Amino acid sequence: MRRILTYLKPYRLAMAVAWGLMLVELTVELFHPLFIAKIIDQGIMQNDVSAVMKWGGIMVGMSLFGFIAGIVNSFFSSHASQSFGYDVRAALFKKVQSFSFNNLSHFQTSSLITRLTNDVTQIQNMVFMSLRIALRAPLLVIGGAIMALLVDVRLALFLIIPIPILIVLLMWMMNRSGKIFQSVQNKLDKVNNVMQENLIGMRLIKAFIRRNYEENRFKLANKNLQNQTVKALRLVEVTAPILLFVMNLAILAILWYGSIRVNQGGMQVGNVVAIINYGFRITSALSMLTFIIMAISRGRASSLRISEVLTTDVDLMDTKSSSKKTIANGAVDFKNVTFTYPGTPKPVLSNLSFSVEPGDTVAVMGATGSGKSALFQLIPRLYDIDKGTIKIDGIDIRKMTLEKLRKQIGFVPQESILFTGTVKDNIAWGKEDASSEEIIESAKDAQIHKTIENLPQKYETKIGQKGVNLSGGQKQRISIARALIRKPKLLFLDDSTSALDMKTEANLLSALKKYDCTTFIITQKITTAMEADQIVLLYEGKIIANGTHQHLMETSELYQNICQSQLAKEAL
Repeated sequence: MRRILTYLKPYRLAMAVAWGLMLVELTVELFHPLFIAKIIDQGIMQNDVSAVMKWGGIMVGMSLFGFIAGIVNSFFSSHASQSFGYDVRAALFKKVQSFSFNNLSHFQTSSLITRLTNDVTQIQNMVFMSLRIALRAPLLVIGGAIMALLVDVRLALFLIIPIPILIVLLMWMMNRSGKIFQSVQNKLDKVNNVMQENLIGMRLIKAFIRRNYEENRFKLANKNLQNQTVKALRLVEVTAPILLFVMNLAILAILWYGSIRVNQGGMQVGNVVAIINYGFRITSALSMLTFIIMAISRGRASSLRISEVLTTDVDLMDTKSSSKKTIANGAVDFKNVTFTYPGTPKPVLSNLSFSVEPGDTVAVMGATGSGKSALFQLIPRLYDIDKGTIKIDGIDIRKMTLEKLRKQIGFVPQESILFTGTVKDNIAWGKEDASSEEIIESAKDAQIHKTIENLPQKYETKIGQKGVNLSGGQKQRISIARALIRKPKLLFLDDSTSALDMKTEANLLSALKKYDCTTFIITQKITTAMEADQIVLLYEGKIIANGTHQHLMETSELYQNICQSQLAKEAL
């Protein structure tokens, strides 16, 4: 909670003004019962219209002053709370951007979305209520009790005695509801997770006719959220009637004892009315406190969830000794590299050692689960290795800054990821200041230029979410163009030509030769591997063969079998 509240520091002046204006409102409200008492005792009871007009005019004037203070208070409260929410949301997003894959694995995507949206909204509401009414309500209870004592001590005791008991009840409710509301936010995560998976897999759901199954899955998550929310709200709703019942009993006692005192001549009617008025104000403030506590409880629960993200230690960061050298040549050297995915017991790569000369093309082959994608993710330090070293141009990558390392890398993942926007925007995403000529050049080299020219608006054609209006091969080639526009020193193609026909792939590989970069290609195609300068054959995380096509044909029985199998199919 303290970590989150530090984001309020820039808005201390606005908060101070808001609280100051709130005190003005509070003062006006506390003095109203005294003016009413004056109107009754000096005006109505004495049949003095001038006294009624005098004190009534003062009340109207103060009410107008309090009304203006309330409006301005709302402005400053909104400014502080909305700006605070903006800063927290920006800090959260920045923190998530700094996460490694290992950090991200600790949070579901749906949970991060909930924390960035709903949880931030909850703490915004908490701050707004704190500036607008949350502090005013307890001060009204305290101020009302003091003013009642100033009017008449004996009569005010009927009002004051129940207050400590009710405050203890409210504090218990706040602690109890805080835990429940944290569970509510977790249930909301589950609902968002089901929705996210459903929307991503909509084509598969329709193809497998699994609509009813998905609806039932969503109903279950939605029902759990409803039940937990009802449980939290029921706790609040039960507390409010108890408060009203106790305070109404106190007001009845004041009426009873006050009438006795008035009949005995020991008290004026206006003073009894004033104390009753304070009683009603305290009752309304205590009732308001139940809803304030609900907002604070939700805010506390959300702040804990946000703090969990903000306080997460990022396990991949630059050090003070990190070299700012850029990749000059692109020589890569693996030496006894072992890597295990976080949370898994078995290494996915074990004692890998091989070297790649600058400008070479390396084909990485192997069965599913052999560690090909893991190898690709280690070089740009998407994960850190457990043992061994990976060097680029003779420098350990752990001693390079992440920005300098990754800036010279072009990465095309196995699943082509495109962003909502134009074709031009998606290609230029790889280089911020890319010119139109560079965009066209990279598209031509990626063998996608002609396809783009045939689109309705050519390079200005809008791409749907995740490239839904493009084929698999088109998405792959746009992703490759996005990597090529960087003019990288290291290029990684993670099975990124699987949707391309042989002719298009051959043209692509030919175009890549003009780039001054070291290229790594994950592939299952022998025709692609044959064009490489080096082939790395993986099996269960280990290199079982390494060399040129001709060398492996002479030394590796597994590679020979793969070649014979694929070439026989092509011949058929």
